[in-house]
Amino acid sequence: MNAPTTAAARHLAAPQPRLNFQAVAPELYQAQAGINAMLRQSSLGLGLLELVFLRASQINGCAFCVDMHVRELLALGEDLQRINSVITWPEADFYDDRERAALNWAERCTRLSQAHPGQQDFDALRPHFSDREIVELTYAIGSINVWNRLCAGFAAPVARKPITL
Repeated sequence: MNAPTTAAARHLAAPQPRLNFQAVAPELYQAQAGINAMLRQSSLGLGLLELVFLRASQINGCAFCVDMHVRELLALGEDLQRINSVITWPEADFYDDRERAALNWAERCTRLSQAHPGQQDFDALRPHFSDREIVELTYAIGSINVWNRLCAGFAAPVARKPITL
């Protein structure tokens, strides 16, 4: 088998950071971070927020955010098998009905180019979330999608460091 060409090898390499968006527009960064700070005070709970953040980040292919949210979930004491299975949550029975409704909503609201959330997706939220919580959950999904676009777009680097259990 032939060795890959330089162009092919470069294509497989991790991208180089492009721009420090935090430094270039600190006021925008702070405004976005403020939304997240408010969401962390919601009644949704940090564990649910982090599961949703992780799933949206997986869908968007944001390596920086996937790494960060796995670490956040571990720090909250989340079970490693549940973290590992977020990507296949519909097939795993490790998630309660509230989490399943939130993960489904996260998928529907993140994959808008494929199809918009249906009424059945919205109705699945109703038994588990108040109107306020549905709005907060949707803001959380929108917020992580913004962070994913910033971090993936500007190739935020993932630091190589051990994950502690």
